[in-house]
Amino acid sequence: MGRPMAMNLAKAGHEVTVWNRTSGKDVPGATTAATAAEAVKGKEAVWICVSDTKSVEQVLFGPQGAASALEKGTVVVDSSTISPSSSVAFAKKLREQGCDYLDAPVTGSKVAAEAGTLIFMIGGNAATIERVQPLLKNMAKHVIHMGDNGKGLSAKLAQNMNIVFIYEGLCESLTLAKKLGVAPEKMFELISASMIRSGVAEYKQPFILNRDYSPNFPLRLMHKDIHLMLDAAKENGVDLPGLTKIDEIYEEAKRRGMGDLDYAATITLIEERAGLKKD
Repeated sequence: MGRPMAMNLAKAGHEVTVWNRTSGKDVPGATTAATAAEAVKGKEAVWICVSDTKSVEQVLFGPQGAASALEKGTVVVDSSTISPSSSVAFAKKLREQGCDYLDAPVTGSKVAAEAGTLIFMIGGNAATIERVQPLLKNMAKHVIHMGDNGKGLSAKLAQNMNIVFIYEGLCESLTLAKKLGVAPEKMFELISASMIRSGVAEYKQPFILNRDYSPNFPLRLMHKDIHLMLDAAKENGVDLPGLTKIDEIYEEAKRRGMGDLDYAATITLIEERAGLKKD
C-alpha cells in the first residue's frame, strides 16, 4: 500500500523521500534513503505504512529509526493497521519530542491505493489533519476524522471486522447453495439484486468465480487484524464469539499454507468441509 501512496504524492509534484525495510522497492520520482532516520531529515511530514505494531515501533524507535532524526513540528502519520493502545503510546512519545502524530489507517485495497481513492479514518488533532490535507487529497477520496489518537485505528479494526463477517457469511451461503445445486453465478445475481448486496460481494465475485486467490489483501495480514480485534476486545471487556470462531478458520488456512493467498481463499476450506470437490 505504501508504495502506490508514495507514487501518487510524487506524481502530484511533492518532494518525496522513501525508505523501505526491503531493498529494491524504489518509487519513481522519489529519492531513496539508506535509513529511516535519513529519510525524515528536514521533512514537514512523515508517512508510515508497514505490516504490524512491532514494525512501526522499529521504524520509529529502533536503530537509525525515524524518531532519532525528526525535527520539532514534524507531523508523523501512520497508515499501518496496528494496536490502538500501542499507537496512543507512540503518539505520546513523539509529542514529547515536539512532533504531531496521527493514526490514519486506510481502506480500499491496492486498487484504490494506486488510483489515489483510498478512504482514511484518522485519529488525532483536527488542526494536524488540516496540515496534511494537501497530501491526503492526492491519496484519498474520503477522509473521516474519528476522534483523538487511537480512534482511527479503533474504527479500522471495527471496519475490518465487518469485512471478515460479511465475507464469511458469503462463503457459507455460496457453499450451502452449491451443495443444494444452485450455481454460484446465480447466487451472485440474486445477491446484487437484493437488499443483501455488498461491496465485499461485488469486489470478490470475479475472484471467487475464477478461483483466483492471488493476494489483493493477504490472508496472513487479515489474520493479524483479527488478532488485533480480539486483543482490543479483551482489553475493553467485549465478547466476540463469532470472531473467535472465524479466527479458527484463519488458523487452519495458515496451517494449510494459504497465508500469502488472498483472504478470499478461506472459501476453499468451507467447501472442503461440505464435501465439495475442487473445481
